[in-house]
Amino acid sequence: KMLVEIITIGDELLIGQVVDTNSAWMSQQLNFAGFKVKQITSVSDDEQHIINALDEAAKRADVILITGGLGPTKDDITKNTLCKYFNTSLVFNEEAFKNLEQLFKMRGREVTPTNRKQAEVPVNCEVLQNKNGTAPGMWFEHEEKVFVSMPGVPYEMKSMMSDAVIPRLKGKFETPYIVHKTILTQGVGESFLSDIISDWEDSLPSHMKLAYLPSAGMVRLRLTAMSADADLEKQVEEQVKNVLPLIEKYVYGFDDDTLQSVVAKLLHQKKQTLSLAESCTGGYISHLITSLPGSSAYYKGSVIAYAYEIKEEFLNVSKFVLETKGAVSEEVVLQMASQVKANFKTDYAISVSGIAGPDGGTPDKPVGTVWIAIATPEKTFAKRFQFGTHRMRNIEVTAYTALNMLRKELLADNI
Repeated sequence: KMLVEIITIGDELLIGQVVDTNSAWMSQQLNFAGFKVKQITSVSDDEQHIINALDEAAKRADVILITGGLGPTKDDITKNTLCKYFNTSLVFNEEAFKNLEQLFKMRGREVTPTNRKQAEVPVNCEVLQNKNGTAPGMWFEHEEKVFVSMPGVPYEMKSMMSDAVIPRLKGKFETPYIVHKTILTQGVGESFLSDIISDWEDSLPSHMKLAYLPSAGMVRLRLTAMSADADLEKQVEEQVKNVLPLIEKYVYGFDDDTLQSVVAKLLHQKKQTLSLAESCTGGYISHLITSLPGSSAYYKGSVIAYAYEIKEEFLNVSKFVLETKGAVSEEVVLQMASQVKANFKTDYAISVSGIAGPDGGTPDKPVGTVWIAIATPEKTFAKRFQFGTHRMRNIEVTAYTALNMLRKELLADNI
């Protein structure tokens, strides 16, 4: 296995001012290419700290990828530090300068003396041109190790990684075949899922590993296989085929599917429409649906009925029911779903009402109590759920649970 270490440079990462999304993306791309990421390290804008990190990384990994600290200002010290580490000096690179000039010309600006310095690179590096920015990348080979320094700006780094770094790494190193398959589940906990598939997991061959990736109301099962076998994908598909009968009722999709995309596909296929009446989720389900392009083909709209009077006025919910049963009740969500379906003239509707928290709970309706109703062309029904005490998590879990309830109805209506 070829081992890679990622080093991100910048005080802004260590104080939480900027979130390091680079490492996650790089790790994913490297993994797909057959490289194993051994470690991710974040260091400050300090020369000795960077040198120490490079020394340690070289002991662990074959390839060290560095991002950040290549800007034109005085706090960007990566280039000078690399010169010290490799015992070399900076030299003006004509090609890098031409790239710099072209970018500035496109923006209607002149290259300043400070920006001109970005065309200076260490003598012993190969320059990787930056198509989207002013700081070139730098490829070093030192004591049988590869060091690559790239900009920290995500879209600049991603382009450089995809177009230059990964192709060059694959040309230089032999890598194994690697296959990932992710099974997506909703409505079942991680430990319960683990118990169900325990025997199957124990029987996996040594070159396959299973990871449990829980999130709000969902668990992703990622099966990863790595070997020299060209038929690895077929082997993985066989294992997935073996486990599906055990967990089929919880599975909503695979790999990059989302609940909203699965629901969208089903509505699109059936040429049917959806409306929403949201209370505790405050429009979050609508947000998930409209985040998809083309959602106007099946999604008509929603009423975010947070207050009692809005539920009465716009969704015709009975004042008597609201006062006697409360907004978080079966009777209320049934009326909300039926009415929004009628008002928007849709085939299906979802309604939700709950106590998101952290306060507002009662002994019979504690925080996390949620009612979800689904209206179909034939019926309207509701179900009560008891989620947790964290407000945002309750909103997310409610949204995904509601979408999964609708998914099951759409599939049942297909039979």
